[in-house]
Amino acid sequence: MIAVLFAFLFGALLLGVPVGVSLALSSILYFVVEGLPELTILQRMIGGLDSFPILAVPFFILAGSLMNAVQVTDRIFAFACACVGWMRGGLGHVNVAASVIFSGMSGAAVADAGGMGAIEIKAMRDAGYDDGFSIGITAASSVIGPLIPPSLPMIFYGVVASESIGRLFMAGVLPGLLTAFALSTMIFFMARRRNFGRDQKFALSVLRHSFKDAFLSLLTPVIIIGGILSGMVTPTEAAIAAVFYTLFLGFVVYRNLSFKSMWAVLLETAETTGAVMFVVAAATVFAWILTASHVTEQLADLLLSISSNKIAILLIVNILLLVVGCFLETIAAITILVPVLLPIVVGFGVSPEQFGVIVVFNLMIGLLTPPVGMVLFVLSRVAKVPFERAVAGTLPFYIPLLIALMLVTFVPAISTWLPDMLYGP
Repeated sequence: MIAVLFAFLFGALLLGVPVGVSLALSSILYFVVEGLPELTILQRMIGGLDSFPILAVPFFILAGSLMNAVQVTDRIFAFACACVGWMRGGLGHVNVAASVIFSGMSGAAVADAGGMGAIEIKAMRDAGYDDGFSIGITAASSVIGPLIPPSLPMIFYGVVASESIGRLFMAGVLPGLLTAFALSTMIFFMARRRNFGRDQKFALSVLRHSFKDAFLSLLTPVIIIGGILSGMVTPTEAAIAAVFYTLFLGFVVYRNLSFKSMWAVLLETAETTGAVMFVVAAATVFAWILTASHVTEQLADLLLSISSNKIAILLIVNILLLVVGCFLETIAAITILVPVLLPIVVGFGVSPEQFGVIVVFNLMIGLLTPPVGMVLFVLSRVAKVPFERAVAGTLPFYIPLLIALMLVTFVPAISTWLPDMLYGP
């Protein structure tokens, strides 16, 4: 019956049925065939959403949408240009720097690609960069967003794994910065090979002016991360504070947010939140079926029968997560796989925080990989180029991403040092 469950799920996905609907229909089929009470489905779906940390999700989504409407992204991009635009392949480095800054606000790879993507790709086109390179670095740098706090995938991982959201947020900081460094190193070598120039001269006056213009926008991640670190607010309360601060910027400071645009933002947020929450609810039922059917124990036995070596197990887990990330939506993958894999890796001495970073990192790379490749679809639409061109442009950047992923996997301190220092081991 489990084989039929997965066959139905992947068959529905291949036919183009949305992920949440595919998971729900698969679960209903299982309950009907097994003769289980259908009311249990509703109970499990409601139980999957009955969590205080999940309240942060709609507020972070709303904050990201508001920042786009208030044009915070333009100010961040201008500040990043002033900081690193003078380097060879300057706008490539600007792309990465802007993603690091904006990641402290959006918390999602698709939001990063959608929010900064249009600005970055247009600027790189105007400067003479080819579309492949422009889309490739924009896609690859969007991986940074869900690693550096706030991170929507980390919130869902924390709920599923019953781990501290604050510790998970801090666990992603150094891996996010490491990824940014790896991508910038790749840009440096590509700039030398392709003879890219410098896009602007360094000028202290320009840096000072852009910083002044972006200062209030840059305070947003300070409010979010600083509030969580100080213990003054929970991640959920930090998300609410970010929304009110962005509203203050839009209505009072910049005065570029109207009630009409606010209504459009609310509709976009409601649509996105509804889709995400339905996936979570459906994936919760699907994960319960796997647990109740002892699939988790069987998979653990299978992995341990292949090898009892920690390095081999971690490599297998990484490959499994990468493959799943190519097909399954991030939140659904976390909800289904974490209860299965977490006990296995913890048994080999991997901390839950480190594994959270490994899971999110793998699934974000999956967003850049066909056949689904949601980030690539978004950027191909933004740039108005064929999907295949977006894939080809992204290929070179898999190298630094995979190198960073392997370092995070086999050097635990990259993920654990900061949370242990701030919260204690």
